[in-house]
Amino acid sequence: METRILRVTTPPSSLGSFTSGLQNWTPSTPIDPALSEAAHHLRTTPIPVAFPTETVYGLGADATRSDAVKGIYTAKGRPSDNPLIVHVCDLDMLRRLLRGTDERKEGDEDPIPAVYKPLIEKFWPGPLTILLPLPEPSPLAPEVSAGLPTFGARMPASPLAKSLIKLVGAPLAAPSANASTRPSPTSAQHVADDLNGRIQVILDDGEICGVGVESTVVDGLCSPPVVLRPGGVGIEELRTVPGWEKVEKAYKDGAENGAAAPRAPGMKYKHYSPRAKVVLYEAGHKGKEGFSHEDFQDAVEGEETKKTVGFIRTGGWPLFGGLAAVESVKDGILPGKVREGLSSQGEAEFKRVLDIDLGSDVKGVAQGLFGALREMDTHGADVVYVEGVSDADDIAAAVMNRLRKAASVVKS
Repeated sequence: METRILRVTTPPSSLGSFTSGLQNWTPSTPIDPALSEAAHHLRTTPIPVAFPTETVYGLGADATRSDAVKGIYTAKGRPSDNPLIVHVCDLDMLRRLLRGTDERKEGDEDPIPAVYKPLIEKFWPGPLTILLPLPEPSPLAPEVSAGLPTFGARMPASPLAKSLIKLVGAPLAAPSANASTRPSPTSAQHVADDLNGRIQVILDDGEICGVGVESTVVDGLCSPPVVLRPGGVGIEELRTVPGWEKVEKAYKDGAENGAAAPRAPGMKYKHYSPRAKVVLYEAGHKGKEGFSHEDFQDAVEGEETKKTVGFIRTGGWPLFGGLAAVESVKDGILPGKVREGLSSQGEAEFKRVLDIDLGSDVKGVAQGLFGALREMDTHGADVVYVEGVSDADDIAAAVMNRLRKAASVVKS
């Protein structure tokens, strides 16, 4: 199967617009040729299409067709009990989905639960997914909800994503467009690295996804409401919304490999992992004193070959983790991203040292995190040491949630 990257050249602001608030999204004309081709592909084949959103790249398929949704699980190698998030382009589409019909009768109650309306008003379109009751009968393919009585829905902020959904004429089930367990993709090339030969179309807007971590998933159908997955909207932001002042955390940061089906994506299985072994240090550990060769014994013990060691820094650690006897031999393998060092001690336990500094701004860390993990793989890291960030109740919680799921070892 040939995989093609199709470039969307129309500026985002010219791709479409809302009418009547968030009620109806209308794509602009003429339709961008890449968008038109991708929409035709989604309507006429069971093979999913990768497309950018403001969070990460999604792997989309018509959420009402079982053959199309099964194509997502096949392309990703995703466990079948891991539910999918449904993406809608406007509130009209969401209401039709919840009614289970295109018909609206006079006097019908609004099918959107009242508890979610203040969230929708404040955070949609954007990186927030709400858990909704599955209608009976449901127009959604059963594979979307993975046997659960609920499903997650969100309205992406990306004009490209909304226009694609509208052109398909159906909601799109769309998890992240990576191979299962791999770091989520934030560029078209990341998708191609994972799914080349598994899908046919990748849409590319030429940008890196702005948020960099997936959407926050919330359940307002229980009392008090809960966060099932941290993401682009922080829990403290949620607590400013009427009815959500007492929202609680209902997720764990490790893989929850129990028998129960996960209520939301990202809850059960190990996720976001590069091929390299990841050792995560909680915020504040190691600090300015840096690393010594003894810190690598757990990574090299029993190994006959010397290791390539990577550091991902978030503002506290010095270059190359402060290792003594490391000289910089390459600077800027990618501009401003990857530096490479070489041990000047013949008896060192490692052969090469890689360094990525994401900076101390948490939003910048979130945007660059998955890309940094992928770059470490690209440049041959055997083990990656990651400097954690303070686990506050904002996007930092999402960053640390992803890192703890990716890590083989967590040190506090």
